Amino acid sequence: MHDELFRSRQYLKVLGGLRAPIAPDLQVTITNVSKALMVRSGGADWRTVMTTPNLPAIIHPRRAWNRGRIIGQKRPLQPKHVWAIRVRLELAENIRDHALFNLAIDSKLRGCDLVRLMVSDVFVSGRVKERTSILQSKTKQPVQFEITEGTRKSLAIWIDDPAMISSEFLWPGRFHDPDHISTRQYARIVKNWVDSIGLEPSAFGTHSLRRTKVAQIYKKTGNLRAVQLLLGHTKMDSTVRYLGVDLEDALAISEGVEI
Repeated sequence: MHDELFRSRQYLKVLGGLRAPIAPDLQVTITNVSKALMVRSGGADWRTVMTTPNLPAIIHPRRAWNRGRIIGQKRPLQPKHVWAIRVRLELAENIRDHALFNLAIDSKLRGCDLVRLMVSDVFVSGRVKERTSILQSKTKQPVQFEITEGTRKSLAIWIDDPAMISSEFLWPGRFHDPDHISTRQYARIVKNWVDSIGLEPSAFGTHSLRRTKVAQIYKKTGNLRAVQLLLGHTKMDSTVRYLGVDLEDALAISEGVEI
């Protein structure tokens, strides 16, 4: 709209407060120009229209989601941490959490698969299975895992608990809506476990339990293929990144072999 007014030098002088001839027989004052601009701008004062800079939109700064948090891959629990949590859960007589913790370590499942386990996945003919397999929700590939004796005992006690009556899911929700605990609830439970033994909760998560047993297996055997099968990874690269295998690990394994 204002490009037309800036094209001529006469209008620039007018906007500066001087009289300037636009036509040989016509004198236009600053007042007339102001009125003309008000008409063209829909009634707005030309001083406001012409002097207001085109400022960028004001965007309020948002707090970064990772500010003050430890991000990156979550560390696996050490054997001493595993036993410390187990002892505390046993002393507190927390039957469900004790069984959940033990199975999380043994199964090496992702949280989304662990919370969706059915009773029939681990319990059949009045006893807990020694081995079982499920279909992973992420890869749609089956994965098999073992259930150790201690875990079988804690699961048997939990399945016989009154809270499990008429529940098809192994970890039912508090109000059975949804039918099982959510992954967010599971994450909060893990956080409480870690915090109970004095560890930094932000340094550990649900994947810490998934990585705990395979980290020890790799440390003792160096067998990446076995770890890949246990985790249900389709690619070896995923297993390498998941374990954080680097050159130092490879050299340590090589140094332990003498020919």
